[in-house]
Amino acid sequence: MTSGKSENIFDNIQRLPVNFEEHKFNDWIVKYTKSHILHSQCNTSHHCKENPHDVCQYCLYNNTLELPHLPEMVFPNNVLTVKHDSGVQFEFNALDALKPVKNSSMALKVAYADVWKESRDPNFLEEKFKPFDWTFSTDYKGTVSGDVVVTQTEERIDIEKLKQKEKILFYHELMLFEDELHDNGIASCTVKIRVMPSSFFILLRYFLRVDNVMVRVNDTRVYHEFNTNHILREYTSRESGFRDIKLPLPMFGDPNLLSPHLPLRNAINEKFTFKIKSEQTKQEIDNKVDDPHTEGATSNKMEEM
Repeated sequence: MTSGKSENIFDNIQRLPVNFEEHKFNDWIVKYTKSHILHSQCNTSHHCKENPHDVCQYCLYNNTLELPHLPEMVFPNNVLTVKHDSGVQFEFNALDALKPVKNSSMALKVAYADVWKESRDPNFLEEKFKPFDWTFSTDYKGTVSGDVVVTQTEERIDIEKLKQKEKILFYHELMLFEDELHDNGIASCTVKIRVMPSSFFILLRYFLRVDNVMVRVNDTRVYHEFNTNHILREYTSRESGFRDIKLPLPMFGDPNLLSPHLPLRNAINEKFTFKIKSEQTKQEIDNKVDDPHTEGATSNKMEEM
């Protein structure tokens, strides 16, 4: 009886509405799903225990990440995917974004942390608060699959070209996770995409602000010009102590304004090269042109043009 009830609850969770869009741009399919936050507990415990390979999302996250606790808001169904006809795919999801979070102690402390700890029993703290990176800092750059060659590159994304006025065919932004650090700041991970007639551009951003302590912005930019066989990906990590930034306080809440003023700590520039159908098609056309049986047909087509 209990098992049947748990399975019904599980089915109801799966039926919660999911916002979904899918579009075709040249050789790429761009799609996203968007839905509710992760549930705060497992409502299908019997099912998850009996079927470890078919668990609910709550158990999947907890079993995979093994963190003392997850961010306050995790969006497991918020997924952005861009997939090429060749099979190459770039995906951005919350579970993979949280995997780099370190399950170990860190030296960073929030303001008033020492005062707070002094008022607690040390034994209680050791038992209840296992050490881990409570800022959920991640250097996640996206999940890449398919037949692709990755190389370090000196090529850079042409930001000035992106600033030029061009029609926006598609735009969307997704929140992957967010935590207010117990009212001591904010840690968030978002991804947004815009598609133009000539290209698409993706920005994945992890933003951390620990009030009166420090700020960090980890950005991953993904850029592709249509009808080319490569994608550029640029990762930057910027960080600074709170007192080292001489800016008006309201700017500390906007990573777009804050990021240019932060020192660069790390940068990785990569080029992803893959095969495109036009290369195969060109070879097929060349073979047909060399075939005397198709020469007349090709000539007639050229005359019509």
